Amino acid sequence: MNGKKLSPPQRQVLLGTLKTRFEKNMSRHKGIDWAKVQARLETCNNLWSLNEMERTGGEPDVIGHDKKTGEYIFYDCSAESPEGRRSLCYDGEALESRKEHKPKGSALDMAAAMGIELLTEEQYRELQKLGQFDTKTSSWVKTPSDIRKLGGALFCDRRYGHVFVYHNGAESYYAARGFRGLLRI
Repeated sequence: MNGKKLSPPQRQVLLGTLKTRFEKNMSRHKGIDWAKVQARLETCNNLWSLNEMERTGGEPDVIGHDKKTGEYIFYDCSAESPEGRRSLCYDGEALESRKEHKPKGSALDMAAAMGIELLTEEQYRELQKLGQFDTKTSSWVKTPSDIRKLGGALFCDRRYGHVFVYHNGAESYYAARGFRGLLRI
């Protein structure tokens, strides 16, 4: 958590947006009661991070509940990779390695600044069971360290009715590639 706070009106707008999205997409969170989610949201300290997910086009929604910790799990559920998080290389090391035509930043650095995590390949596949996402875009996913050490990074998308995992140089960036995140509240 980064200690940033939303004003009471910002909190109300965010909660209203999340409630509307929750009610429109009940298949994403079967067996989860909005009243319990809202109670948790009203007492949490990281609404700012959830608002950043919303502000950058992620359309966060509840996709699960951790019964051990009581936390609700939010994933970016926008149809395409969040528009406010595209044209980024994978991480700060990749950004520094570019000598020219540097992107505006990196996925890992932006996620850290927002207080969220990149989805792993497994989490990305879980998301794809809830709908069809990234049919025109792609999203960086958390890359295993052995791949990253060799200069690569992983990204995923959905084409031809299937979820694909690909690799690219971590320093690459594209207008149609962003990243999807998760937040536990």
